[in-house]
Amino acid sequence: MTSNPQNKRRWALGLMALALLGALAFVLIRSGPFAPTRVTVVDVQAGTVTPGLFGTGIVEARKAYLVGPTAAGRVRSVKADVGDRVHAGQLLAEMDPVDLDERVAAIQASIAKAGSSLASAKAAHAETAARRALAANNAQRWEDLGRREFVSPSAVEGKAQELAAADAAVASAHANIAAATQDVGRLQAERAALVQQRRNVQLLAPVDAVVTARDAEPGSTVVAGQAVLKLAEPNTLWLTLRLDQGRSGGLVAGLPVQIVMRSKALQPLSGRLLRVEPIGDAVTEERIVRVGFDNAPDTLAIGEVAEATVLLPAMQAQKTIPNAALHRSQGQTGIWRLNNGQAQWVAARVGATGLDGQVALLDGPANGDRVIVHSDKPLHEGTRVKQVEALAGASK
Repeated sequence: MTSNPQNKRRWALGLMALALLGALAFVLIRSGPFAPTRVTVVDVQAGTVTPGLFGTGIVEARKAYLVGPTAAGRVRSVKADVGDRVHAGQLLAEMDPVDLDERVAAIQASIAKAGSSLASAKAAHAETAARRALAANNAQRWEDLGRREFVSPSAVEGKAQELAAADAAVASAHANIAAATQDVGRLQAERAALVQQRRNVQLLAPVDAVVTARDAEPGSTVVAGQAVLKLAEPNTLWLTLRLDQGRSGGLVAGLPVQIVMRSKALQPLSGRLLRVEPIGDAVTEERIVRVGFDNAPDTLAIGEVAEATVLLPAMQAQKTIPNAALHRSQGQTGIWRLNNGQAQWVAARVGATGLDGQVALLDGPANGDRVIVHSDKPLHEGTRVKQVEALAGASK
């Protein structure tokens, strides 16, 4: 029995339709919306993590000085301006001495008068001493004559009384000398105080420094302790850096620091951690540290902002993965593990993070597990995945 050509044609068209449907299904499964998600993976393994702490700081002077008067007064002149480099002992400003010069002259005249009084007291002492010596000789002679009964006892007693009066006069003259000497000393001390006050109206630079602020002009009145000029030692500039308290464990003096000034972002600087302040900021939850520059540039400005990274000591971790492998899902941090061609969510706790992107895991996947780093589509529990070497323009 011969077959019907029309039936043959129908069978051929049916087979072709089945082939097209199979090809379409193959395409949908391999590269269409039902295709497995392409991912890149990495093995969990032990490694070295070099953590770092990043923060923003301000350049400050470790040694700064406020130059001002010790007593209220009016500024007579200011001889330095902001940016000037000054030397120790250099005259920076001068206050109006008011009547200090006249008071020094008056006290000097009083000292001269007191000196004359002292000289007079010494002369009187010399005179009374001579009279006392004469009275002593007379008393001795009259006492000898009295023993021989050449004179009456009352005459001997009279000479003894003259000797006692001479002794009292000598003592009085000695007291006058002491009083005059003390008066001269007091006046000299007052003169020294006035001279010191006169010197204090001259505001001198305490050290070699740079003028950072000029807060008063000639003619203005300032109170005691108020700064006329502010100075800073340029070789004592450091960086006051604020770091996250939660990651500040292990901060010790001597750690290396990488510094990038806002004004010179393409010229990084190196430094060292000089001091960890014992008091932190409870409001911002930050730890305050001081960073010294290895080679501070001459153009460094006080108050300039810098970004710095403190390099903490490297640590060995039992389990490490790239930071890109971490994900957030339902408020948890974890990773997507490759399990029999499917994505499996595993929660994990993260430890230190290195500057190279490596992260230490405290728990979660085991060593040797393959975790997903990047995927070309969002992942869900049980998503079929296909491992590839690299993804072009892939997202996590």
